[in-house]
Amino acid sequence: MSEIVRAPRGGRFEPRIKARRRRGRIFELLCLASVAFGILSLVVLLVDVATDGLRVLSIDFLTHYPSRLPARAGIRSAILGTLWIMGLVAALSFPLGVGAAIYLEEYAAKTWFTRFLQTNIANLAGVPSIVYGILGLAVFVRFFAFGRSVLAGASTLSLLILPVVIIAAQEAIRAVPNSLREASYGLGATRWQTIRHHVLPSAMPGILTGMILALSRAIGETAPLIMIGALTFIAFDPTSPLDAFTVLPIQIFNWTTLPREEFHALAAGGIVVLLVILLLMNGTAILLRNRFQNQL
Repeated sequence: MSEIVRAPRGGRFEPRIKARRRRGRIFELLCLASVAFGILSLVVLLVDVATDGLRVLSIDFLTHYPSRLPARAGIRSAILGTLWIMGLVAALSFPLGVGAAIYLEEYAAKTWFTRFLQTNIANLAGVPSIVYGILGLAVFVRFFAFGRSVLAGASTLSLLILPVVIIAAQEAIRAVPNSLREASYGLGATRWQTIRHHVLPSAMPGILTGMILALSRAIGETAPLIMIGALTFIAFDPTSPLDAFTVLPIQIFNWTTLPREEFHALAAGGIVVLLVILLLMNGTAILLRNRFQNQL
């Protein structure tokens, strides 16, 4: 018979338990301090921007075009350019990204070529944005002859966020239980009917979460758009995808490089407007995501 091993008397293991609990408590406090530091830094930045930016916010600021005179400068063309760009980016990247994810998860065979594609998609998600700007300049501006237009900028940013959209959509589709697919097949549904009526509705909340993150990155990008030739001073409204454009990050960057203090206040006002547009855009996507979640 095996002997029963008894813990020695005298509390031999008690110091170890206390040390483990102490280390766990220290790690918990470090994590809490990291969160507090991040939130505090964000609050300080927002308060600093709001203090300078709210002073210049007015109807004239939103409806006037940029000017070399701070009292007459506005942000109208940059707002319209941002709305044009983000609308086209969403229209291009969402169907392409979700379509690619559906093919890779539901149709493609698990071969070396599929694994090669997956590896390259993951690598493309970490490529610096300026590289996409060079690609957009070569492909969209020159090869397809889109020129320095809204369409060229939207296409470039769509390439930038496409890997993120594909990866997020793949993870959402992969999370749908196989039993749901098998039940659909058992009732006689085709593969496309199963994907359309069961897989996509179940995966849509996760897909929209990925789109929120991707569009949040795209709306703040400056380097790719400067690379393809987006202008810093536009005194007209872009009315078609082939018009020249500017966007809020470029306009803000332009104002911050000017020496006069009044332009720095205008840049802060532009940041406030950009944050409001970002929050409205994300809020709309969150409402759509919650709607799909409630329908499940």
